[in-house]
Amino acid sequence: MHSRTLHALEFPQITEHLASLCLSPAGRERALELRPLEDAAAVTHAARLYDESAVWAARPMGEGGFALGSFPDVGAFLRVAEKPGLQPDTDAFWALREMLRLAKAAHASIALPEAEDQWPHLLALAQETPLPVQLTAALLRCISDDGLIRDESSPELFQVRSELRRLHQNCMRRVKDYAMQYNMLAWLQDEFMTLSSDRYVLPLKANFKGRMQGIIHDWSQTGETCYFEPMFLVEINNRLQELKREEREEEHKVLAYLRSLLLAELPGARAALELLAQLDVLQAKRRLAAEYDGRCVPLSPVEEGVCLLETRHPLLALVSLRQRKDERGKSGGLQQVRPLDIVLRPGERALIITGGNAGGKTVCLKTLGLCVAMTLSGLPVPAAAGSHLPWFGRVDAFIGDEQSLEDNVSTFTAQIQHLAKAWKHLDSTGLVLLDEFGAGTDPAQGAALAQGVLDGLLDKQTFVLAATHFPALKTYALSREGARAASVLFDPQSKKPLFKLAYDQVGASQALDVAREHGLPESILRRAEHYLLQDGQDTSALLGRLNALAAEREQEITRLRQEQEKARRDTQIMREKTEKERLRLHDEVRAKAGELMRAWKEGRATHKQALKEMSRLRADLAAPVVQEETSVLPQIEHFAPGQQVFHTVFNKRGVVTDVDERRKRVRVDLNGVSLWAAMKDVRQSGQSAQAAAPRAPQRVSPVKAAIANDDAPALRLDLRGMRADQAQAEVERFLDKALLSGFSEVEIVHGRGTGALRRQIHDFLRSFPAVARFATAPEDRGGDGMTIVNLR
Repeated sequence: MHSRTLHALEFPQITEHLASLCLSPAGRERALELRPLEDAAAVTHAARLYDESAVWAARPMGEGGFALGSFPDVGAFLRVAEKPGLQPDTDAFWALREMLRLAKAAHASIALPEAEDQWPHLLALAQETPLPVQLTAALLRCISDDGLIRDESSPELFQVRSELRRLHQNCMRRVKDYAMQYNMLAWLQDEFMTLSSDRYVLPLKANFKGRMQGIIHDWSQTGETCYFEPMFLVEINNRLQELKREEREEEHKVLAYLRSLLLAELPGARAALELLAQLDVLQAKRRLAAEYDGRCVPLSPVEEGVCLLETRHPLLALVSLRQRKDERGKSGGLQQVRPLDIVLRPGERALIITGGNAGGKTVCLKTLGLCVAMTLSGLPVPAAAGSHLPWFGRVDAFIGDEQSLEDNVSTFTAQIQHLAKAWKHLDSTGLVLLDEFGAGTDPAQGAALAQGVLDGLLDKQTFVLAATHFPALKTYALSREGARAASVLFDPQSKKPLFKLAYDQVGASQALDVAREHGLPESILRRAEHYLLQDGQDTSALLGRLNALAAEREQEITRLRQEQEKARRDTQIMREKTEKERLRLHDEVRAKAGELMRAWKEGRATHKQALKEMSRLRADLAAPVVQEETSVLPQIEHFAPGQQVFHTVFNKRGVVTDVDERRKRVRVDLNGVSLWAAMKDVRQSGQSAQAAAPRAPQRVSPVKAAIANDDAPALRLDLRGMRADQAQAEVERFLDKALLSGFSEVEIVHGRGTGALRRQIHDFLRSFPAVARFATAPEDRGGDGMTIVNLR
């Protein structure tokens, strides 16, 4: 995409904002370099990489998650690393260590077992990064977290520093003995011993002068303390100087070793930095999307046209966000930027926007152009789900004042020059944005030229979005095949723009209304209206009426959408309340059922009483679910035979077979039972006739019933392989659930074996009060390997 077009669409402002969301200099550099990609495959890959990175970044830290933070800028260091004679210091290698440590952690977080299924493109990006394994290990071993060379970097350095520590301890002991022997404590300042120019000295008060032999190395700024080297420390300090020199030599050797590893694995180090920079940019993209609720718009075949739903101009959305942050508590936010639907249906190539000044025509052009540039650059845009764009191989924008006094070129001439250069490159993958094209010359000739250009672009199947005030182009938009008209809407009363598009209609320019709104003298406006009537060009009244009707239609659509959304929220709230109530009742019923079972086992309730109470509890548990279903079912205004309905009294679905309008009743077939029902008790079912029709009873296998749900009662219990005590507990639990569900006969499979388990189960059944009788099964049903139990 030409830089002229990107600047006209203000794309650099988007990349600058994206760069401000990055955490590292490398990420900011990559963000500023973003440009539209060269082919559709690259755009699709960038969108998938963005989506996958969101999934990857959402993982908790305890489950392999990774939090990208800021990291040192090592780009300049890596660019000059091969320069002869370069001697990097410890700080440079510490910065490199931190970058590689972070890259290693990121690589490990990406290369998880589930990566191939959940983020394959991100995994491929990481696998393309050959991390410098030896360099990373050496840096972690040689450089500490606080940026110092570790003792363990080399045996020689370890030995030198060990001797330095022994020398320090020896020096401390000598100084302490000396101070005690010569009663020096009265002369010492707070510090017992310190270093000055790599020599051990004593910080003494100024009044000690002349009391002992030694060398004064320095004085404090106040003059109250001098740094004194006693003669007995001279030999120790000379040795200290030798050890310090050896330490520096060994440290230089370590740094030279690290530089040799860096040169050997320099491509890997640069690739690691690139991986972190890409992850930083991906994170910035996610932060950008969060700011204006954006998403990466997918590419679609060119035949499907253009569809940007509820889209907002990205820069205006960001400005609105800043205003909301700056003015907390006041009106503001994203809702101030009105969303637009920019749509070209299949077979349409030109959208011609008309209507009054300051109504948002240019904003529409810039919104589409900027969203296209961002989509082709792999950036999320503020558009709703369901949006899609074709692949645009070329975008040309003719927006704003392009005159150049230096080059003696007017706006009209500049546009013609740019269009002439672009013309031979335009085809079905091109997008052209024309803002008031042809307006800088004679109106009749400008309109004719604009129509000729539009004809040529439509012949090339190039996509066009044009804003115009030319009456000829308004007629053109309504009559030309492949073109579609749209009008920006104004409030009929206030004459203020609504920033909405009404499709398939044209709008009045409303120049006089805008002039009146901005305070131009009324005398001038009356004369202008007089001239307009003289020329017979006053069609503004008709177009104004069309605008008013379109505005009313948009307001009605908005109202209906709000009502629909409110109904959806109310339904969701009601369902959540019903679910809470159902869970409460479920717990209450289970508690009552447990108490009922205990009462029955202890003889405080008869079997008949228990079953009756259990039926009541089951009805209480089902009531909220039935209430929820019937509350959301619509009422029926006109009944007809064959209609699927729901009977709210019997809580059953059925089919209408007859209608009695006089008595306000209908005959309903409820699974084979026919009865008359009041119309007010019948709701629309929402099921097909096949679903609502009576179904033949089906035999359910006991084995299938047992497998269906662990908490659901089964008709068969299999005890094979269990111990006797374990089997008895399972039988008791099984019989309790069978009784609660109203079963009268169940089967217990215990196997043949030695017969011990069977005898144990039979002894337990004889003592269980709810068992009426039991016997081994017939041979064709399992013989003595299964017991059939009849319950009271």
